[in-house]
Amino acid sequence: MIHLGVIGYGYWGPNIVRNFNSVDGAKVIAVCDKNKSTLQRVRKVYPYVDLSRSCHEIITAPDIDAVAVVTPVSTHFELAVEVLRNGKHLFIEKPFTATVAQAEQLIELAEKKNLKIMVDHTLLFTGAVRKIKEIIDEGVLGELYYYDSTRVNLGLFQHDVNVIWDLAPHDFSIMDYLINERPVAVSTCGKSHFNSLEDIAYVTVYFENSLIAHFNVNWLSPVKVRSTLIGGEKKMLFYNDMSADEKIKVYDKGIEVKNKQGVYDLLVSYRSGDMWSPRVRQKEALQVESEYFVDCVRNDRTPINDGHAGLRVVRILEACNESLKNNGRMVNL
Repeated sequence: MIHLGVIGYGYWGPNIVRNFNSVDGAKVIAVCDKNKSTLQRVRKVYPYVDLSRSCHEIITAPDIDAVAVVTPVSTHFELAVEVLRNGKHLFIEKPFTATVAQAEQLIELAEKKNLKIMVDHTLLFTGAVRKIKEIIDEGVLGELYYYDSTRVNLGLFQHDVNVIWDLAPHDFSIMDYLINERPVAVSTCGKSHFNSLEDIAYVTVYFENSLIAHFNVNWLSPVKVRSTLIGGEKKMLFYNDMSADEKIKVYDKGIEVKNKQGVYDLLVSYRSGDMWSPRVRQKEALQVESEYFVDCVRNDRTPINDGHAGLRVVRILEACNESLKNNGRMVNL
């Protein structure tokens, strides 16, 4: 039995506790939160769970094997260091850390102690993203040309991070999972309208080959949009996470160049074929991820969303901030 402690029971914490408790061979035995009324809510739902307002009590408890850190990113490094130093596996909310240096230090510490780090990139465990990965790896789309992502809605405004650090980790982690090539540079522009934190931003990610990626994140949109377009040499794909049924649509559309001898001789034909929507698994993503974490701990497996995956996302986030400060200047990764 894997015993877990959870630090933070705010917005996402209840989902973490519920899903880990549903995993065979795992049990949440302790929850920590600074708010007394929050702990009272925990008591009503989980009367058997030990409650504490001290993170240290959870982290040093001898009967806890792993700790889930579900707190703001500014607290991640300090808590994660203590978790790992006390010999416990780490499940941590995204983004992994506030800086690249912090992420690298945590990875080194975990490797020295042979402990697992899993960053909560929940969307990697949705049936839709798993299916897209399968489609790309099977070569259905052919060589990828572009990756275009939109994640916008009205709010929720954060007080400690800008819109990029709030929303883009979802999409950066999906891109990192789907695309085998690693990005080489980032360019970002954005604006803040109410405080010093950007509430709208556009991020362009460059690769060494012909692939280019673009991300639109926005807290000021009148509608909620969660969509991704992936264009390939053979086919194109549209992923709409807001759709209830047909989340993925694959289009047999594209461009074929018959003559590349010169600009004036360039002959282009357009291909327009069928559209098909593959069936995707409907199981709750966080439940799949919780089961996966327990399996990785129990069987000493390296998660796909380990510390290195978290580091790659933080590296892009940090580069975005640097580019913002320099009016969109390209920053090498």
